[in-house]
Amino acid sequence: MTGTLPPTLAELVDRIRAAQDELEAEIEVRRARFAYRIERRRVVFEAEMRRRHKALKAALLPYLLGVRLKVLVTAPVIYALIVPLALLDLCVSLYQAVCFPAYGIAKVRRRDHVVIDRHHLAYLNGVEKLNCVYCGYANGVIAFAREVAARTEQYWCPIKHALRVAGVHGRYAGFADYGDAEGFREDLPLLRAELAAEGQALAGGAATRG
Repeated sequence: MTGTLPPTLAELVDRIRAAQDELEAEIEVRRARFAYRIERRRVVFEAEMRRRHKALKAALLPYLLGVRLKVLVTAPVIYALIVPLALLDLCVSLYQAVCFPAYGIAKVRRRDHVVIDRHHLAYLNGVEKLNCVYCGYANGVIAFAREVAARTEQYWCPIKHALRVAGVHGRYAGFADYGDAEGFREDLPLLRAELAAEGQALAGGAATRG
């Protein structure tokens, strides 16, 4: 929400959003370059590009024989994290399903964050596809949980930290400054109203599509 930000911060936020738009435009250009399109959230490659991909797939047995021993030994540790990740996924989904309607907060669409599509790439062998599925799920769940937490923070404690925080979420810039008591009291109802408006906009969009 740039309406309550100082002009300099609002300008920075707008520039970040513009950069994100430019990034999406560049991705669209690269889609054409690599001959694929998106149909109903599914990636479809042109036949010639798919043939080239299959020709570049690493054979499974030589790939496995080339894996270092340290990698093999640590693999179970990496994949054991699927249990806490799945538990986090479940708990966050239940949390927002129960609490967000009570607070009037728009629910986070899980599918916008948990994206698993790289296993469709024909140049990946079975192990590489499994790795990509796992990484996509792990990072997606964390991103999903982060956005749920960010909306919760915007509702309950939209105040910037006094100390620098690395990798803040996208809502952080709109929070009240640390120590600005008047600004916090003024901004809190506006920030909560913004969350409610997001929910209404999503509901309206769903009704239109229906």
